[in-house]
Amino acid sequence: MEYVREFFGIGGYTRTPEGAYSWQHLTFAGLSLALMVALAVWLGLRNRHADAKTQNRVIIWAAVLINAFELVKIAIACYNTHLDGEMWYGGILHNLPLFLCSIQLIALPLAAFTHGRLKAASLDFVAVFGLLGAVMGIIGAAQNYNAYPVLGFTNVVSAITHGISGFASLYLLIADAAPLTKKEMPITLGILTGFAAVAYGVNHLIDYNYMFLMAGDGTPYDILYNLVGGSPIWYPLLVVVLFYLYIAAFYGVCHLLRRKSAKNEKIFATM
Repeated sequence: MEYVREFFGIGGYTRTPEGAYSWQHLTFAGLSLALMVALAVWLGLRNRHADAKTQNRVIIWAAVLINAFELVKIAIACYNTHLDGEMWYGGILHNLPLFLCSIQLIALPLAAFTHGRLKAASLDFVAVFGLLGAVMGIIGAAQNYNAYPVLGFTNVVSAITHGISGFASLYLLIADAAPLTKKEMPITLGILTGFAAVAYGVNHLIDYNYMFLMAGDGTPYDILYNLVGGSPIWYPLLVVVLFYLYIAAFYGVCHLLRRKSAKNEKIFATM
């Protein structure tokens, strides 16, 4: 029972965190990413020429699992907040889906269960940001590995949810199941802008750092934060601009790869 309490961090962890980029962190991150990639490649290749319903079944499972793990995490966070003598709902306020990677908690169900333009835009959002979020969350979230043991529930469930996001993104790309057309790009930009605006407002209301719009907090965003001297205006603006540039680059690369693939298929068809 004591081992269970320690794994879930009930009442706080007693083990000393191994630290960011320790061999334990890098080994755990490497194995998590390897499993994510292996599953995405296997299912993506298997469903590449399947019908839309079969392809969507994988996204449904991803949407259900990512939210199930997140709900368990929030429940434990609320319980620990209560044990610390604070209001239990603090565990909810600090776990809202307002980080770039946690937006997938909303985007994945939309991609799985909606239809038409909304589904296409949600599939694009998952494809564009899922893989980035997985890498940043599993490897780049240094603050988590400095604060919690690598094999504690906090880091394990974080790796699972980030891994599901990255899996879904890679699966969609390999299975060619996301539209990723230029007409969907403005919607993807709009979704990101809306979440960033909400995150910025919530950060000021509860003194938090959703989407890392207030500071880098030991992540690679620290490079940008230090570059502008921690400016409360330029730093969040440049973070959002970087997201825009990333979206444009992602769509551009996908467009070029698809054109090249179509050209090669045409060449082979004439041989």
